[in-house]
Amino acid sequence: MYFDGLLLGLGAFFMVGLCHPLVIKVEYYIGRRIRWLFYLVGLACLTLSLYLEGLLSMSLGVGGACFLWTALELKWQHERVAKGRAKRNPKRSDAYYEQVATKKSNA
Repeated sequence: MYFDGLLLGLGAFFMVGLCHPLVIKVEYYIGRRIRWLFYLVGLACLTLSLYLEGLLSMSLGVGGACFLWTALELKWQHERVAKGRAKRNPKRSDAYYEQVATKKSNA
């Protein structure tokens, strides 16, 4: 029997399960300013997956896609917080979130 597909599925499930709470925690404690770091890690994983083979290559591809999605989701999480749909860090000023509300109302 071949277990590569099963292992890849479990790995993808783990990565998605890891990235979802990561987005919430990063936006709450750090903010959206490190979104570029997730883009870089995602692109690095995808690039590295091109030079490897087998299950490791596939896992890096899934991880890279998850990190790129996390960067996008971090932006959307910031918008959700600005709209009051997610928990806001009380130590952060209101001006940090007003930029999102201003951009949406001008559009």
